[in-house]
Amino acid sequence: MAANATFPKKDDKSNFGQTVNEAKDKVQETAQTLTDKAKEAAHTVTDKAKEFGSNMAKSADSAAERVGDNMKSFAHTIKENAPREGYMGAASNAVASTVESAGRYLQEQGLTGAAEDMTNMIKRNPIPAVLIGIGLGFLLARATSRS
Repeated sequence: MAANATFPKKDDKSNFGQTVNEAKDKVQETAQTLTDKAKEAAHTVTDKAKEFGSNMAKSADSAAERVGDNMKSFAHTIKENAPREGYMGAASNAVASTVESAGRYLQEQGLTGAAEDMTNMIKRNPIPAVLIGIGLGFLLARATSRS
């Protein structure tokens, strides 16, 4: 060996181990800080998405209420202007009553309530719901393919 080579002393090894431990602690601390910030950002995004969804639901319910009001007004117009007797009178009265009932339902339940009712109906009757979906898909496909 060379005469001027220096070997690490015992104290240097303990300093190196301490430096490694300090670096490890600093890395763990930084990783924890980054994890905390990522969690905070995720919570912020989640809160904003919930707020946005809530606002959209309120807007949809408000629009549904206005549509319901317009439907009731339309039903009133049908009742005023349609024949009152005979088959046409009975048919127009049935249509007006149905439109009025649907308008009242939209005003009371809103789009959110209608969606919940639809979900519950599909859960209670899954097979007819699937068949109706297939039928509607078939009709839409035929209607769009003729264009």
